[in-house]
Amino acid sequence: MTQRSVLVVVFDDVQSLDVTGPVEVFTGAGRHCGEPYEIRTASLDGTAVRTSSGLILVPDCALAEAEAPHTLLVPGGSGTRHPDPRLISWLREHAPRAERIVCVCSGALLLAEAGLLDGHRVTTHWSVCDHLARTYPAVEVDPDPIFVRDGKLATSAGVTAGIDLALALVEEDHGRDTALTVARHLVVFLRRPGNQAQFSAQLAVQTARREPLREVQQWITEHPDHDLSVERLAERASLSPRHFARAFQSEIGTTPGRYVERVRLEHARRLLEDTADGVGQISRACGYGTPEAMRRAFVKALGTAPAEYRRRFHPYSPGELTR
Repeated sequence: MTQRSVLVVVFDDVQSLDVTGPVEVFTGAGRHCGEPYEIRTASLDGTAVRTSSGLILVPDCALAEAEAPHTLLVPGGSGTRHPDPRLISWLREHAPRAERIVCVCSGALLLAEAGLLDGHRVTTHWSVCDHLARTYPAVEVDPDPIFVRDGKLATSAGVTAGIDLALALVEEDHGRDTALTVARHLVVFLRRPGNQAQFSAQLAVQTARREPLREVQQWITEHPDHDLSVERLAERASLSPRHFARAFQSEIGTTPGRYVERVRLEHARRLLEDTADGVGQISRACGYGTPEAMRRAFVKALGTAPAEYRRRFHPYSPGELTR
């Protein structure tokens, strides 16, 4: 029996769910497959820490006493903004000894300050991405995915994305069946694909200031199967196509075409997750027209085909996937 060790770094003002979410995943996986992870928590001095929500966590040991783990997990939280220099020094020296370095949310700031993200593609909580990119220009920050794997380094977006990343690591360690069992127990999806966007289409952009453009935004969301060309949308806003396109991008922060793509993709994802409708039916309902057009959109945006996306999220019988 191979026992994989997980060391979780804790500090004052750590985000509690960044710690407990992945820990619950690893613990559940060990119970299911009979190969428990050896999970330990450690703070700088081995003393209790207060999380950002006020909970008290009592670690197992001091970082100086911890052995090099298979997986080092660095959570986020407001405590990452002004970290103790001793913590950064410990990470710089000891983190590379782990076989996997995992960080959740703004834990990326700690690893970046230690120089461990230089030259790597990473993600973090959407609210931290700009700060991370500006402060550490040697780090390639991708603000869209919920988690990113780059060699032995794995980074995730905010809070619950740490659960998705932990499920992906469990699937890597023990297979899909174990990850699926843990996900069902925690009442979450098997796992969202790492390159799934952090935001919904509506949350990822601004809301238009002017009523005609806001109405168009709402129309797109409610009618993804309609003709959503710039010309037709401009008619609804009573603007010329050229004026509409400029105003839309200025107020909403993206082009009409890209916004339509996001809305259609999100609508298709939800139908694949929540219904037994066939891919052909869904492609028409979302304005793609054909299954092949929808497949190309999924591969481009998510790196996976609709059938595989459904298999991960909401497994139906094979026959349902081809209707």
